[in-house]
Amino acid sequence: MARLAVLAGVLAAVDTSVSLGDGPTTGALGPHAGLVLQLLADAALLLLPRRPRTAAGLVLAVSVAMLVSTTAAPGLLVAEHGVSPIAVPRATPIVIIVAVLREDRRYALAVTAAFALLASRLWSPSWDITPFGLLSTAGPALGALYFDARRQLMRSLRDRAERAEREQLLLADKARYEERRRIAAEMHDVVSHRLSLIVLQAGALRLTSTDDAVKDTADEIRTSGTRAMAELRDVVGVLRGGSASLSAGPAAASSAGPTVADLRTLVEESASVGIRTSLDIEGEGEGERLTPVIARTAYRVVQEALTNVRKHAPGSEATVTLRYRPQDVTVQVVNSRSSGDPDPALRGSGSGAGLTGLRHRVEVIGGSLESGPTDAGGFRLSAILPAYVPTAESRPHDPPGHRR
Repeated sequence: MARLAVLAGVLAAVDTSVSLGDGPTTGALGPHAGLVLQLLADAALLLLPRRPRTAAGLVLAVSVAMLVSTTAAPGLLVAEHGVSPIAVPRATPIVIIVAVLREDRRYALAVTAAFALLASRLWSPSWDITPFGLLSTAGPALGALYFDARRQLMRSLRDRAERAEREQLLLADKARYEERRRIAAEMHDVVSHRLSLIVLQAGALRLTSTDDAVKDTADEIRTSGTRAMAELRDVVGVLRGGSASLSAGPAAASSAGPTVADLRTLVEESASVGIRTSLDIEGEGEGERLTPVIARTAYRVVQEALTNVRKHAPGSEATVTLRYRPQDVTVQVVNSRSSGDPDPALRGSGSGAGLTGLRHRVEVIGGSLESGPTDAGGFRLSAILPAYVPTAESRPHDPPGHRR
C-alpha cells in the first residue's frame, strides 16, 4: 500500500507537470478538467490492493472519456495541441501489471486488450499514437507474464532442490538404519552363538572337573560369558531399534547393568598397578535406577579412561567423578601429569580407536563425550548420559519408575 501511494504521488506530479506543458483545456468544464481527470486515474491506484477491478474500471472509464473528448469534443478533457503522445492515463501500465499478476487470465487478457485498443487507436493508426499505445499496454502485460513465469520457475526449482535434499537425507538415514540392522543381525547370530557355547562348555567343565582350581576358573569363565551376553543384548537392542525404540522384543535372562561396586572394582584395579585413583560419587541412589545400557556405557567410559591412564600416564593420579541426577548422569575421569615414561609395549597395544568407538557408543544413546588435555598437563574425559534409554531388549529388565 505504501509503495502504491508513493507511485500514485509520483504519477500525479508527472501529470501536473505535463498538463502545465500542454496548456489548459478549452472546453466547458474549465482549463483544468484534463488534469483533474488524470489525477482521478492516479488516485484509483490506491484501490488496487483491495479492489483491483474497481480501480481498473475507473482507469478504463477515464480512458474512454479521453477518447470521447479527442474525437467528439476536442479540448474538453484533453488539450487540443498536447505534447504527450499517450491516449490513456499514465496509471494504465500499473493497472495492467496488477491485473496480470493477481487476476485470472481471462480477465487480465480482456483488460489488456481494452486498454491496448483505446491507447493505440487501431481503427485510425498513426505513428504519433499507435506505437506508444501498444508499448504502454501490451509491453507491461508481457513483462509481467515473463517475470511471473520466471518467479514460478525459480520457486519450482527451489522446491525440487529442497525435496531432493530431503530425499537424500532420508536415503542416508535408511542406509544407516539398514546397516545397523545388518550389524545387529551378525552380532546376534554369530557372536551370541559363540558366547552361549562358551557359557555351556564352562558349565559342563564345572560339573565334570574334580579340581577346585579348574572349577573356580570355569565359574569365572561362565560369569564373564554371561555378562558378555547381557552386554551384547543391549548393544543389539540399540542397533536394531535405535536409542528410543519401544517395540516389543524377545526377553532374555534378567541382568542389571554394572553397579557402583563394579566401578569401585575398576578403581581398585587401577590403584593396584600404581595409579592412585579416587572415586567421588554424588546421588548414588539414583544410579540404582539406571537402565542396563546406561549403566554399562558409564562403566565403559570409566574403564576406557583408566585404561588410557595406565597406558599413557604412568605414575599419575586419577579422579573418577560420577554425578547421578534424575535427568542425566555425568561421568568424568581426570588424571594428573605423568611422572614416568609409558611402557612402549603397553602403549602400542591399542588400536588407536578407543575414544572414537567410545564417542560413538555414547552418541548412539543420546549422550555427549568430551576429551582433551587439562591446564595442569593431565587429561580429562567427560561424558553426559541420559538417565533412561529404553530398547527392545532392555525393556523387560528396566527398573520401575521410568515413564514410557
